[in-house]
Amino acid sequence: MKAKNCLIFGGTGQIGSNLLRKLAKNNFKVTVVTRNLHQKGNFIKTQANAGYIEIIEANPFDEKFIRPLFKKADICINLVGILFEKGKNNFKNIHTNFPSLLASLCKEYELDQFVHISALGIDDSPESKYAVSKLKGEEIIKEFFPSTTILRPSVVYSVDDNFTTTFMTLLSRLPIFPLYYNGQTKFMPIHCSDLTDIIFKVLIDEIKSELIECGGPEVLSFKDIVETLMQLIQKKRLLLPLPLFFGNIIAKTMEFLPNPLLTTDQLKLLKHDNVYSNKLKTNSSIGVPSKKIFRDEVKKYCYMWKEGGQFSTEKYLNK
Repeated sequence: MKAKNCLIFGGTGQIGSNLLRKLAKNNFKVTVVTRNLHQKGNFIKTQANAGYIEIIEANPFDEKFIRPLFKKADICINLVGILFEKGKNNFKNIHTNFPSLLASLCKEYELDQFVHISALGIDDSPESKYAVSKLKGEEIIKEFFPSTTILRPSVVYSVDDNFTTTFMTLLSRLPIFPLYYNGQTKFMPIHCSDLTDIIFKVLIDEIKSELIECGGPEVLSFKDIVETLMQLIQKKRLLLPLPLFFGNIIAKTMEFLPNPLLTTDQLKLLKHDNVYSNKLKTNSSIGVPSKKIFRDEVKKYCYMWKEGGQFSTEKYLNK
């Protein structure tokens, strides 16, 4: 089979680095567009044999520069997304305007497939700028390139995430951990490798014109997740339910930080469960059920936040 050329935007993040390995092993030639070649470029090049991965440094919004990349591409995958706004990196630009640009170029150069990563639960959060920008992006994409397949994952985790790793850092340092909405918001955490299996299935089976919700095998409340992380790193912390009034004050204060841990928009998202809507296709219904159990997977890397570090793992304790 002739190797297909896959053009990936956002390929240096946790999903992208896992996906690159899988694609290269299965005879896909991958071009990754990144803003900063020197930051992660050398690492990305090690993810496959020579000739299978090409790294291009460019501003992804520079249409004149990225346009030629579409001429030799068969597939385009958009993994770009943000959780908070900073300057020009706002929700409208990243989640609406940029995917729209990619979809229009996919149409112009008649690509075989366009796979776009969106987010689960955005239909239920009209008060959130994040959710509105994601929905608008999906709408325009489908207008420009109707054969696009859109994946809506719940929260994605792995050793390279900014989710479990951030929480374990906070839990290892803070005596008190706040819970918003009493920690009852539900999630379906999906491991990064499970999500890349879904993307791979979409490419191999040439699944087109679909909107697919992607979740892990468990439904966990926010409190369940925090308690699991505490148990894994062997820390006892006071989980303190906070009224929304105080939560908004904390969030507004954090928004002044370069990388805020919480924003007022994220608080709005936390109001709604992040689970299947039971109205759309899911990863299970297309034949790729998630298998990774949250506790089992985090256990593999949580030692970095435990007393003793790697020497706290079973490998050393059983000696």
